[in-house]
Amino acid sequence: MLTIIGILMILVGIIMLIIKPFFKTIKALNWFTKQRNFQMIGIGFILSVISGMFFYAEPGTAYAVQYPWGSQKAVVHQGINTKMWGRLIPIQFELPIKYVIPNKKDGELGEQSKYANVDIAKYWAFSDAVKARIATSVVISINTADETQFLSVADRNKTEKNLIRSRIIPNIDQSIKNTCKLMDAQDYISGQASDFDRYFKDQLENGMYVLEEYIASEQREIIGDSTIVRTVVNKDSKQKRYRIKYINGEPIREHGNSLKAYGLTVVQAVVTEIDWETTFDKRLQLQKEEVAQTQLEKQQAERQFYRAQKEIAKGEAEKATERARLEKEQIQKTIEAETKAKVAEFNLIEERKNYEVAQFKAKTQKTMADAQSYENAKLVNAGLTPQERAEWEYKTSVNIARELKELKLPEIYIQDGGKKDSNGNLLQSLIGADLAKKMMTGQSQ
Repeated sequence: MLTIIGILMILVGIIMLIIKPFFKTIKALNWFTKQRNFQMIGIGFILSVISGMFFYAEPGTAYAVQYPWGSQKAVVHQGINTKMWGRLIPIQFELPIKYVIPNKKDGELGEQSKYANVDIAKYWAFSDAVKARIATSVVISINTADETQFLSVADRNKTEKNLIRSRIIPNIDQSIKNTCKLMDAQDYISGQASDFDRYFKDQLENGMYVLEEYIASEQREIIGDSTIVRTVVNKDSKQKRYRIKYINGEPIREHGNSLKAYGLTVVQAVVTEIDWETTFDKRLQLQKEEVAQTQLEKQQAERQFYRAQKEIAKGEAEKATERARLEKEQIQKTIEAETKAKVAEFNLIEERKNYEVAQFKAKTQKTMADAQSYENAKLVNAGLTPQERAEWEYKTSVNIARELKELKLPEIYIQDGGKKDSNGNLLQSLIGADLAKKMMTGQSQ
C-alpha cells in the first residue's frame, strides 16, 4: 500500500514540474510550487523504498522471502521484517480445508471463515455402488521447524492457494475414493464410520493404500424353521470387492503420493456429514421402520415372557406357602402323637411301679402273718389251756380279718404264665400260708 502511495506521489510531483510552466494562469496550480513538488517526489520515494525494504509478518503465518539477488529466508515470527524488495510467499501454519454440502433450499455453504479453503462436497461411490456427498473437515499443518523444507515447499508451489489446489486437495480426494472402495454404504451406517475416518487420515498422512480386488460370495440367507427351509440368493451372488494389500503385516502404499513428503502433517481428518442419494435414503427409512417394528415386537415378546415368568413365580410362591402350612400341620400332629405316646409310656411305667409296690405290701403282710402264726403255734405247743387257746384263736381271727379288711389290693392284677388252679384266687395268695396252716392245724386237732 505504501509503495503505491509513494509511486503516486512521485508521479504527481514530476507531472507538476513539467506542466506548471505551461499553465501559469491556473490558480489551483499555484499550490504546487517547485519546492513542494520536489518534497512530494522525495516523500514518495521514501515511502516506496520503505515499503519495499520492510514488511509486517502477521501472526499464525510463515513467510518465504526470496531476495532479488537469489537468496531466500523463512520468517515464522510476527512483526516487522526486512524484505529488501524481495518476493513474499505467505503460508498459514495450519491450512483448514473443508468440503461442505450446500443448503438444499438456497444452495449456500453457510457461514465460513476467510482463512479456510471451502469447496462443495463431491459425490463418491461406495463398494456397493451407493453414491453420497461426503463432507469432510481437514486441517493440515506445515513444518516451520525445518527451514530448508519449508522454503522448498514454498518455492515449488509459489503460493498457498497453489499448494492447497495442486497438492493437498488431490490427496484428500484420492483418500476418500480409496476409503469408499473398502466398505459398503450399509457397512458405514452399521458401525464402520470410525474405520472410515481412520483409513482416511492414515492415507492422507502416510500415503495411499494399494488395493487389490477379490470376489466376495454372498452367504445364503435361511428363511423358515427346522422343518421347512428356504434360501434367498441374489442373482449376482458374487460381488467385486477391494481390500488393502499387505506385506509382512504392513499395508503397501503408493510411492511419492504422501503429504508427509512435503513436510505436511494431518492434524484433523474427519467426515462431518454424508448426504446419501435419494434411493438409499428411502432404503434407510424402510430399514429404520423395520428395525423400529422389530424392536417393538421384541419388547412385546419380552413383556409377555416376563409376565409368564411372573405368573410362574407367583405360583411357586403360593406352592411354597401351602407346602409350609402343610408341613407345619404335619409337625404339629407328629408332636401331638409323640406326646401321647410318651404320656402312655409314662402311665404304663407308673402302673407297673404301683403294681410292684402292691406286691411288696402283700408280701410284707404275708410275712407278718406268718410270723404271728408261728408265734401262736409256739404258744399253743407250750401248753395253753383250751380256754386260753379258744380266746387266742378268736383274737387271732379278729386280727387277721382286720388286717385283710385294711389290705388294699391293686386294681390291675397281672398273673405270670402257667396253668391257673380253678380253686385258687388272689385272696388265698395274699392271706398266706398262716391261715392255711391254722385251718390244717384245727382239722388235725
